[in-house]
Amino acid sequence: MKGELAAGREPLLDVRAVSAGYGGMPVLRDVALKVYPAEIVALVGSNGAGKTTLLRTLSRVLSCTGGIVMNRHDLVPMTSDQAFAAGLVQVPEGRQLFNRMSVHDNLLMGAFRRHNRAAIAHDLERMYALFPRLSERRRQLAGSMSGGEQQMCAMARGLMAAPILLMIDEMSLGLAPVVIEQLMDVLTRIRDEGVTVLLVEQDVHLALSIADRGYVMETGRIVHSGSAKKLIDDPDVRRAYLGF
Repeated sequence: MKGELAAGREPLLDVRAVSAGYGGMPVLRDVALKVYPAEIVALVGSNGAGKTTLLRTLSRVLSCTGGIVMNRHDLVPMTSDQAFAAGLVQVPEGRQLFNRMSVHDNLLMGAFRRHNRAAIAHDLERMYALFPRLSERRRQLAGSMSGGEQQMCAMARGLMAAPILLMIDEMSLGLAPVVIEQLMDVLTRIRDEGVTVLLVEQDVHLALSIADRGYVMETGRIVHSGSAKKLIDDPDVRRAYLGF
C-alpha cells in the first residue's frame, strides 16, 4: 500500500478485542488491529509489552478470547497447524532453523505442505534471487552461518510456505546495520510483489521507517496507531521510544 490509508478496504487480518495470557496471568487486554493486503504493518513497543505473546496468539499457540479473522477465515477455533495451512506463517525470534540441515533443505522444509513441484522449484530460485548470499551458501549447514545469513534463511523459509500473511518477530535483533538494511530492502520488495507483512520490532524507529502503518503496544494494550509517518511525528511516541 506504500503508506496509503486503507479506509474502505477489507482487512486481510482483523483482530478484535483479543485477550490472552499464560495460565492465570493475563498479558493481552482487548487488543484490536487490522492488516490490509500488500502492506507492511509494524507492531512496536518495549521488551515485555506483549508483542510476541500476540504473535503466539495469532499463530494459535495460545488460546484467547475475542476474534481473529484472516482472509475471511475464523482462526480462533484453529490449531497452530491449521492456521499455518490457512496461510499464517511466522518467522520466529531466534530463527529456529534446522541447524544440521543445509540451507537448501531448510528452504524446502518451508514448503513441506505444498505439492506443486514446479511452483516450489520456481520459488526456490526466487528466494536465491532475493537473498544472493543464500544462493552462495545453499549447500552449507544452516547452523554454521552468520546471524545475518541465518535470518535471511529463516525469512526465505517462511516465504517458501507461500504465506497469505508473513509475521516476523524481531528481525533486526543482534544484526549488523548493513545486514538490517539488506533485510529491509527485501521486505520492501516482497511487499511490492503483494506479500503482506506484520513486523514485530523493539527497534521502533527501524520498524516505522519501513512500515505503511503501525501499532504501539504497552503492557498488553494498543496505545497508539496510525500511519507510520503519523506515529513517527507523534510527540508521545517520539519521547517514549525515539529519544527526542
